[in-house]
Amino acid sequence: MTASPSTELTEAVLRPVRGHHAFEACVEQLGAAIRLGIYPHGSTLPPERELAERLAVARATLREAIAALRAAGLVRTVRGRGGGTVVDYRPPFPGAAAPDFADRLASLQDVLVFRRVVEPGACHVAATRTLSAEQQEFLAAAHQQVAEAEGPAEHRQADSRFHLAIATVTQSPSIMRSVTEVQAALHEMLNAIPVLPVNIEHSAKQHHTLVHAILEGEATKARRVMESHCDDTAALLRGLIA
Repeated sequence: MTASPSTELTEAVLRPVRGHHAFEACVEQLGAAIRLGIYPHGSTLPPERELAERLAVARATLREAIAALRAAGLVRTVRGRGGGTVVDYRPPFPGAAAPDFADRLASLQDVLVFRRVVEPGACHVAATRTLSAEQQEFLAAAHQQVAEAEGPAEHRQADSRFHLAIATVTQSPSIMRSVTEVQAALHEMLNAIPVLPVNIEHSAKQHHTLVHAILEGEATKARRVMESHCDDTAALLRGLIA
């Protein structure tokens, strides 16, 4: 089976549930973690006790949420030694089956506006932090995984994890929560358009410059590179979806 995801990304995506709708919130967070590749195909979810503690819910509520994920085909249960809840979700090939966004186009466009504020800010904060050697390696590894992704669907998930990694090294729960929400919506939109090699090449150059700026503590440069990155992605989506 695929190795478990890093603890850092898990902490960024799975947060204590607030309010009275614990079941729905558990389904939402776990579903997003699976779709974004935090738990990739073939990996095993953490034990129930660990997940329940992280989400701050009763184990009975967590079991109901996992049952919903199982009914939706996102996970399956493997019995016996070495078993557990295994991720069955395979990311779709980008552009293969574009959904109809007409009824919520305004809200999705607003996500792009919000992203333009949140992610450049996250990069600025990350570059002002004194990152430990472990954090630097974590960020560099997330960047490398994008370059080494084997196919378009895997590349899309690796790209999401890279952006979440930047949010994670800010060590700000609010930033991590906001970037996770943005990436979940962005992931859906990007899967609706075809893979464009020119854009991927351009994006890779921006990622490289971005990581270098963060590691060198160049906060203004990191912010500006991410602003350009967000603008390019937004323009592409507005042209191909809207």
